[in-house]
Amino acid sequence: MTKTITHAAELDPAGPEPIEIAPELLDRLAAIRADALRTLASGRPVYGVNTGMGNLSKVRLTEDEQRIHQRNLLLGRAVGGPPWLPAEEVRAVLIGRLRTFLTGDAAVSTDLIHQLVALINSGEPPKIPLEGAGSAGEIIPLAHAFASLDPGPKEGISLLAGIPGATGRAALHATRVHQLADKLTAVAAAAIAVVGANRDPYGEAVGRADEALTAELARLRDLAGPEPDPRSLQAPVSFRVAGHVLAHVRRTLQNLDAAVERAFDGVTDSPAYLDGEFVGTAGFHGIDLTAHCDHLTAALAHAAEVSTARLHRLLDPAVTGLQPQLAREPGPQAGLVAVHKRAVATTHQLRRLTLPTAISTAETSNGQEDVQTFSWEAVGNLAEAIRLTRETTACELLAVRQAFALSDRPIPTALQPLFQAVDAAVPPIHTDRPFGQDLTNLLTTVL
Repeated sequence: MTKTITHAAELDPAGPEPIEIAPELLDRLAAIRADALRTLASGRPVYGVNTGMGNLSKVRLTEDEQRIHQRNLLLGRAVGGPPWLPAEEVRAVLIGRLRTFLTGDAAVSTDLIHQLVALINSGEPPKIPLEGAGSAGEIIPLAHAFASLDPGPKEGISLLAGIPGATGRAALHATRVHQLADKLTAVAAAAIAVVGANRDPYGEAVGRADEALTAELARLRDLAGPEPDPRSLQAPVSFRVAGHVLAHVRRTLQNLDAAVERAFDGVTDSPAYLDGEFVGTAGFHGIDLTAHCDHLTAALAHAAEVSTARLHRLLDPAVTGLQPQLAREPGPQAGLVAVHKRAVATTHQLRRLTLPTAISTAETSNGQEDVQTFSWEAVGNLAEAIRLTRETTACELLAVRQAFALSDRPIPTALQPLFQAVDAAVPPIHTDRPFGQDLTNLLTTVL
């Protein structure tokens, strides 16, 4: 069913449905375009429209040169190559560009809007390079994204302006982290329940002065169920800090959500058409979005490390009271020790993603662009962090399921739907087997 868009905020980078733009919104954009064309007709210099780009912005273009310049902007900057973005992320890039156009700042024509909507609805996503943006903003991937469009005056530079691709991708990945965060909480609660951890660290009073922590502790209490006789006065730290770690993930995610909205609603086009004038801006720099993507990547990496630590403890009879390494016949069987080793390798990959992205002073365009934030790369790191965090979560979930199978502790009522899904994906573990397939099944159908 086609979704009619009456306001830019209604566009969802994670939504798969076809879209159309409401006539009243198109009328408003057409009026802005007409006014902008009258301003252009005055002949005053407008960056990238009747001048060159970057270090060539001092070169004025003739009328004949202007006619082909906007198309050339796309052609000459499509220097990327494989690997390509997945189709879901391509759609997020296109939706991100459309959303910024609907503010009116770019002053593009309704014809270009229709072209972009048709591209989004076509089901044939363009090939956009996953890597190698390497410039102020993201002109290289955007040149690939819109190579099939036919831009008019000022529209080539509008298609390349700002950070709509990183913003759309960040919105998509934020949606995925919201879903992942719920799974992280559920798996942590299940681990707490199966080892009979002392519930003191999850008490309501512990969350004082921190709304996010208070809410996370409540979720853990509800999911883990009533406190049994604890096995020890204190569980290992990886169990006790679950609330703080996951509250930090959710708090950091909320900050990224806010940064995404600022990037969508703020002025990122350059030159932007504001109050009847073309104005050069710096919204393409994207430091706000980049930093919050980096923060969430680090938060996920920490959550994955804590998950991996809990998994290690689940293999220890001193913590669980169960057979070593969760093997039914320890010795002849190795149990899940190699599953932990996979999680260790995965967290090592995650650590390498946590270097802050916006630390480069690389120059391009003969020094015209003398600093970068690499927001495109920051979002790519976040996507990889999500993938790897799901892997460590699958490893812990498999171990928790086996721990319950070997234990006389019942699965808490609130967690039973999760473990019903696990049991549908993974058969009971009676002996050693290729657990990689089990993890793949969990990633495909449960997480």
